[in-house]
Amino acid sequence: MRSPLLHFLFIGAALFMLYAVVAPPRPPAPGSRIELTQDDLRQIDIAWTAKWLRPPTAAEWNDLVDSKVREEVLYREALRMGLDQDDVIIKRRLGQKLEFLVEDASAIRDPSPGELESWYKRNGAQFSIPGRATFCHIYFSPDTRGRRAQADAALTLAALKPAATCNSSAAAYLGDRFPEQNFYADRSQGDVANSFGTAFSQSLFRLKPGTWLGPVESGYGWHLVRIDMLTAPRVPAFGEVDRARVQTAWLDAQREQSKREAFAAIRKKYEVVLPKQRS
Repeated sequence: MRSPLLHFLFIGAALFMLYAVVAPPRPPAPGSRIELTQDDLRQIDIAWTAKWLRPPTAAEWNDLVDSKVREEVLYREALRMGLDQDDVIIKRRLGQKLEFLVEDASAIRDPSPGELESWYKRNGAQFSIPGRATFCHIYFSPDTRGRRAQADAALTLAALKPAATCNSSAAAYLGDRFPEQNFYADRSQGDVANSFGTAFSQSLFRLKPGTWLGPVESGYGWHLVRIDMLTAPRVPAFGEVDRARVQTAWLDAQREQSKREAFAAIRKKYEVVLPKQRS
């Protein structure tokens, strides 16, 4: 009884028995019999034919069946070894499958015309038509002018006639060579952001058309800008938007709402315990 080895064996046996009591039960592992049904073979054939637009040859068919058997063997052996436990990818995949089942189970009806129009009044912002601008600019390069680029742009603006255009002799040679173009016609705010950066685009669409303004900074440097045409973004009236497009958005919103409600109902079954927040 004084032997440390005997004490160790007793403690190990006690821990093993305790784990057997408190550990969550594992589902029974699938057996060693793998049986492919006619439906399994039909699905294999349909998948192959859909991809290659022809039925498989005898050799290809044997390879397909062997591949299916191999997949099932590896799956069952992985379950037997417990490789599915505490696997983040498997948890996410199972969660996605449950969401798909919830979505399939929710029967979404078509909306009535009045219901659709009422929903559009609350959610029409997602159908907003972006603003557009036609403008030209004079560029001042920090690579060429260094820290003087912004100040040079401000001095040029003070001397520039308001009626001058980018192509006029008074403005054409006042700035530096720009790597792209000096005139942009009918560009959306997103188009401008792609060319000059988000900050420049946001500043541009706040400017007043018809005169030179600036300096406005972009990812390239500093610019004097003249806007010839500017239209603000707007939400179109319900009648201007394709009804099928609005109905598709309505159905998507209903599906999301159904999933949220289903999750809320499932969530009530569980108690969530979080660690204490750090003070």
